[in-house]
Formats: sequence, structure tokens, C-alpha cells
Amino acid sequence: MTRRLTLVPKAEKYASEVGMPTAAPKERRRYSPEKRRELILDHTADIVAREGVATLSIEQIGREASVSKSLVYAYFPNLTELLRELYQREMKHLRRMQAEAAEHAGTFEDLVRSVTHVYLKYYHERGLIIERLQSEPSVTKIHDATEYSRDLAVDYLTDIVIAHFELPRDIARAATDISFGLPASAGSYLLRHKMDLKTVEDITVTMIIATFLNLKTEYVARKQPLKRG
Repeated sequence: MTRRLTLVPKAEKYASEVGMPTAAPKERRRYSPEKRRELILDHTADIVAREGVATLSIEQIGREASVSKSLVYAYFPNLTELLRELYQREMKHLRRMQAEAAEHAGTFEDLVRSVTHVYLKYYHERGLIIERLQSEPSVTKIHDATEYSRDLAVDYLTDIVIAHFELPRDIARAATDISFGLPASAGSYLLRHKMDLKTVEDITVTMIIATFLNLKTEYVARKQPLKRG
């Protein structure tokens, strides 16, 4: 009679000999295509936030998402398209949160603070994802910018500034556009230095509001044509 030999991995053999329970084999979870796509984007976002884009590869994304490289390619034809979709997703999410915050603002300070808070909270929770994706020109080439366009957001805020501070449109537009980038700089500072979110938020809000107050009381008055008697 022939005895059949069964090969047992060393760890399992040892566990059996000493009476320890052996781990059950892991079952691969099944997800819908939509869920799997989101998980691939989520893992890509984690890598970008942690390491940046320079050395990122489909292989690395597959390893971290626990899927094969071929499966990643089944959802995204190349790395650029994957990063482009991630950028669009992150920007839409951020702009949507900022728009919702702006709608509930009762004063100009509420408006500036709520929009700034959303931006800083995003940076605090998500890291430098957007900033790093924006450094790749091929990624930020988008087909539908209307949902999160910087220009649309600046135009919306410019109208509020004009109504609130009675500034000329060209001055209001320039100041709003310049100030619009301040929360992003504050977010980068927040991640790179040991300062709490509330302090960075207060500094940013103060700087933005001071810009418009000084434009109204100082700059416009200094630039007005002389009125001679």
C-alpha cells in the first residue's frame, strides 16, 4: 500500500505540533466594478500623499490595492488616465465642500473662514494629493473644468467682494484671485510644520480679510485721481 505524503508549510506544522490554531486561508473579497475602481483610486491617493508621483507605477498601485497589474489596466488604460481621474475626483470633492460651506456663510468673515477651514481640513486629512497632482501638466489637462474651475470660483467670490467692499472690478478680481491661492499655501505649511490647524486657519483668515480692508481704505484712496479745487 502506497502512503500519500502531504507537504505542510513549516509554520502550520509547528502550530499543529504545539496545539496552536492555524490561520484560515484568506478569502479574496469580491467587489462591484464601481467599488473596485474607487479602491484603486483610494490606494493611488494614499501613495501620492505619502511619496508623490515621480516614482509611481501601475505595479506599485496593484501591490497596494492587492490586485494584479492587469486588473488595474482593465479599469485605467495608463497611469496618466488613472491620475487624471484621481485629480478630477479630489477637486470635485473639495470644490463641492467649499461651495456648501460658502452657502451657509452669514458674514464676509464667515465666508472666508468656512472656505479656508474646508481647504485646511482637506489638507490635514488627505495630505498633498492635489498639490502633487497639479505638478504634473499631463494630469491637470481636463475635459470638463466647469464643476471645479478656479475661474468660476474666483468670479463668484469677486462679485461678493465688489458688493461688500465697493471695489472696482479689476482690483477686486485681482485681489480675490491672489487671495484664493493663500489657503493652499497655508495647507502646505500646515503639513510641513508643527502648528495646529486652528492657528494656521486664524492667520490665513486674518491675512485675507486684511487684504480687502486695506484695499478699500488705503490702496483705492491712494490711486484715485487728484481732485483739485
